[in-house]
Amino acid sequence: MAEFSQKRGRQRDEVLGSTVDFLLANARLVLGVGGAAVLGIATLAVKRLIDRATSPRDEDDAKGDTTCLEESWKELTLLKTTPRLQPRTPPAALSQPASLPAPLPSAPEGPSDTEPQPLPQPSSPAPLCLTFQEKLLAFERDHVTIPEAHVALAKQLAGDIALELQAYLRNRFPELPFGALVPGGPLYDGLQGGAASRVRLLVPLVLEVGLWGLVPGVDTVARDPRCWAVRRTQLEFRPRGSSPWDRFLVGGYLSSRVLLELLRKALASSVNWPAIGGLLGCLIRPSVASEELLLDVQHERLELTVAVLLAVTGADAEDRLLLAWPLEGLAGNLWLQDLYPAEAARLRALDERDAGTRRRLLRLLCGVCRGHPALGRLDRCHLTQVVLRLGEEEVDWAEAALGERFLQALESLIDSLERASLPCHFNPGVNLLSGLREEEIDDIGFALYSGLQAPECLL
Repeated sequence: MAEFSQKRGRQRDEVLGSTVDFLLANARLVLGVGGAAVLGIATLAVKRLIDRATSPRDEDDAKGDTTCLEESWKELTLLKTTPRLQPRTPPAALSQPASLPAPLPSAPEGPSDTEPQPLPQPSSPAPLCLTFQEKLLAFERDHVTIPEAHVALAKQLAGDIALELQAYLRNRFPELPFGALVPGGPLYDGLQGGAASRVRLLVPLVLEVGLWGLVPGVDTVARDPRCWAVRRTQLEFRPRGSSPWDRFLVGGYLSSRVLLELLRKALASSVNWPAIGGLLGCLIRPSVASEELLLDVQHERLELTVAVLLAVTGADAEDRLLLAWPLEGLAGNLWLQDLYPAEAARLRALDERDAGTRRRLLRLLCGVCRGHPALGRLDRCHLTQVVLRLGEEEVDWAEAALGERFLQALESLIDSLERASLPCHFNPGVNLLSGLREEEIDDIGFALYSGLQAPECLL
C-alpha cells in the first residue's frame, strides 16, 4: 500500500511538473523574464503547499517546516523586489509551448525578441517655471495680437462704410463741401490690441482759405488748453453768408455743437443703414446711447465700432487737426485738438530708429488695463503719454527688455498718480488726470502698486 502511494505521488509530481513547465514556457513569452519569475515563484509555493498536504508527515517535518519557512521568506523578498512590468498584448497563438533555439556561442550578446529591454522608470515632470518676460510674451500672443484676417476685414468694412457715407453726405448736403472720408486710427497704425473693435472715420470740412482763423482755447472764455476756436474772419470783405459754413456760426465762431447735432440727426434718421448693411454683409446701427457719433457694426466674424469724427484741418500753418467733440460748459462750441496722429507718428519714428518695442509696450498696457475694474479708467491717451515719455530715453528697447520696460511703465504711472499730474507729451499745459476723481486715482494707484509687487497677477 505504501509502495502504491509513493507511485501515485511520483505520478502526481510528474503531472504537476509538466503543468508548471507548460505555464512557465508560455509565461516567458507573454510576461517576459520578470513576469515569468513572479509566476514561477507563486507556482512553486502552491506546489509545496499541495505536497505538504498530501505527503505523509515523518520525523523530518519540523526540520522541513523550518526550511520551507526560510524559503518562503526568500520568495516573499523576491516578490517584493521583482520589478513590475506593464502587461503586453499576447500573440495570437500561445496554446502550445514554443521551443527557442539556443544562441550560437559566436553570436554577440544583445537583446532578443523574448527578452525585452527594461522599461525606463517614469520620472515626474519638472515644475514649469516661466519668467515674467516669458509670461508677458505669452499674454501678448494670446490676448493682444489680432489675427491678420480680422484686421483686413475690419479695414474693408470701414472703407466700404466710408464710401457709402460720403455718397450720402454729397446727396443730402450738396451745398456743404465735405472732403474725402478717411478711415484710420490705432488699427491702421499697429497700436490696436486685443480685437479689431474700433476705427476712426474722419469727415473733414473744407474751409475757404483766408476766411477762417484759429484762437487758442486758453484765450477764450472757456480757458481750456485742449481746445481751439474756429473764428470767421474777413467779414468786411466777405460778409456773412459768403461761405456755406456761415449757417453754423455762433457768436462769430464755427460751432462744433451745431454741426454735431446736424450729423447726428442725419445718421440716426436719414441714412438707410439696413440697406447698406445688407449690401456689405453686416448689420449697421447708429449708437443712440453715446454722445459721440458711433456706428455699431456686427459681422459674423467680428464686431466693430466706427467713430464718425467731424474734423477741421489746414486752418493754420501748423496744420492742426481739430475734432467736433461733445464738450460741456463754455467749451461746448470749441473744437478739441486731436494729437493722436502726432503721437502715433512719434512712436513709429522712435521704433524705426532703434528697432524698438515701444508700440508693443503700448499694446500690452492697453491689453492689461482693458477689462480691469480699476485700471479700465486709464484709456489709450493716458498710456500713450507714459510710453512716449519713456520712449524718449536712451535705454534698451529690444524685445529681451520688454518685461523691464513694462515694469518701468507701471512705476512711471504710479509716480504720476502720486502727483495727480500726467502732462500731455505734445501739450504740457494739459493734465490728463484732471478728469479723474480722487477716489478713482486712489483705486488706480492701489491696483498698480499691487501689480508692481506681483506683475503676473495683471496678466
